[in-house]
Amino acid sequence: MKYISTRGKAPVLGFEDALLAGLADDGGLYVPESWPRLSEAMIAGFADKSFAEIAVDVLHPFMGDDVPRARLQQMVEEAYAGFAHDEVTPLTDLGDGQYFLELYHGPTLAFKDVAMQLLARLMDDALIRRGARATIIGATSGDTGGAAIEAFRNREAVDIFILFPDGRVSDVQRKQMTTPTDANVHTLSVAGTFDDCQALVKGMFNDAPFRKEMALAGVNSINWARVMAQITYYFVAASRLGAPEKPVAFSVPTGNFGDIFAGYVAAQMGLPIAQLMIATNVNDILARTLETGIYQTDKVIATQSPSMDIQVSSNFERLLFEVVGRDAARVRAMMGALAQSGRFEMQEKELALTRALFAAARVDEDATIEVMRDFEAAHGFQIDPHSAVGIGAAARAVLPDNVPMVTLATAHPAKFPKAVMAAYDAAPDTPQRVLDMLEKEERLTPIANELVAVENAIREKARLV
Repeated sequence: MKYISTRGKAPVLGFEDALLAGLADDGGLYVPESWPRLSEAMIAGFADKSFAEIAVDVLHPFMGDDVPRARLQQMVEEAYAGFAHDEVTPLTDLGDGQYFLELYHGPTLAFKDVAMQLLARLMDDALIRRGARATIIGATSGDTGGAAIEAFRNREAVDIFILFPDGRVSDVQRKQMTTPTDANVHTLSVAGTFDDCQALVKGMFNDAPFRKEMALAGVNSINWARVMAQITYYFVAASRLGAPEKPVAFSVPTGNFGDIFAGYVAAQMGLPIAQLMIATNVNDILARTLETGIYQTDKVIATQSPSMDIQVSSNFERLLFEVVGRDAARVRAMMGALAQSGRFEMQEKELALTRALFAAARVDEDATIEVMRDFEAAHGFQIDPHSAVGIGAAARAVLPDNVPMVTLATAHPAKFPKAVMAAYDAAPDTPQRVLDMLEKEERLTPIANELVAVENAIREKARLV
C-alpha cells in the first residue's frame, strides 16, 4: 500500500514512512493511493469475531508488507488488553432504532484511546527496528493529549510534546496531561485556542530544518494511522446490527473531522453506511459548509464540549481530496484560499458528493444540557456533553425506515464534571484512578503563542534524537 499527499507535491511513501512522517512535506495529509475493499463474506463473518480479530482484518490491508500480520495481531491484542470492557467498544441498545457505541473504556476514558494505544505500538516498533528516535508533537482540544501521553509515556524511542489551549480544557483533561512524571513527557500550555495550537504544530512540520533536526513525528489525526485505527469500530458496530445485509447510520460528535472521516473510509471499504451525521456544537463551521458550500472560519467559542471547539477541521481536507476527484491542484487552491482569507467555496458537484453521505446538525449549549437530562431520565445513566451533542444530532436525522442510528459516545462523563454538575446537579460517577490522579501535582510549561518560542522549548527539553 502506497500513500499520497492531498496536495500532490510530496513523495509517495509506504505505510511505515507515512506513519512516521505524519504531515506530508507539502503541507498536505497522507491518504492511501486506493481504498482496499472487504468482501461481503468477510464483513458478515465479523458478527462472530472479537474487536481485536476484526481490527486485524480491517487494518492489515493498509499496511501491506511493512507490518506482518502476526506482528499486527500481537500489537492489537496488547493495545486493547487494558480496556475496562471485554468488548472494547460495547454497543448499547437505546430502543426505537437508536444505539450508543461506548468508546470511552480505555485508560483515559475517551475515544482517542482506541487509536492512540495502537498508534504508540506501531510507531515504537518501527523506530526501534530502525534504530531511530523521534520527537512526537501534537495539539489537543482536550482528549488527544491525555490519550497520546498515556500511550507514549516511558517509551524508549520517543519524546512527546503536547500543546493545549490554556484554560480551554477540563480539569480532568488537563491533569491527564500534566501529572505523568515520565522523563519523555512534556506538556505545553499555549496562550490561545486549539486552532492556534494546531497551527503551531503545522508550522513546526513545515519548518523543514527544525523538522529534520528534531526528527518530528505527529500523533494528531493529521497522522493517517490515527484515522485508520478508528475505522475498526464502525465495522464492529455495523456487524453487530446486521451488516452487510443491513445499512447503518452513525452520528459522530465532530471537531477535527478525523473520527467521522474514519466512517467515510469504512464506507469506501464496503461497509453499507446510510448516513454519517456531523454532530456539532455552536462552533458549527462544518454544518454551515454543508448547508452553503462555503467554508468560512469564525471566532472559536468556548463551550461545555471543548473538544469540538474548532474552526479549522484538518481532516476535512482528506474529504475534499475525495470529492474533488483527487485533484491535488484543486485542494491546494482551496487550502491556499483558507490560509489567505479564512474561506473557500466548494463547487456544486463537490457539495453534492459530500451531501450524498453526510448530513449535519448543530446542537447549542442549552440543547446539550437538555439532551443530557433527557437521556438520563430515559436510560438511567449519565453522558458527557460531547456524546449529548451526538445524541441530539441523531434525533434530527432523516433516514429510511429500519435503518439503525448509532451515536458514537466519545468520552466518559467523569472527564467533564462541571458540565455534568450543570446538567444533573450531581457529580459524575468518577473512577477511583481519576480521583487519585486529581490529587497529584502538575508539571507543565506555559508558552507564548509563537512558533519560535515553542520550537526553542522543544529544543531545550527534548533528549538527543
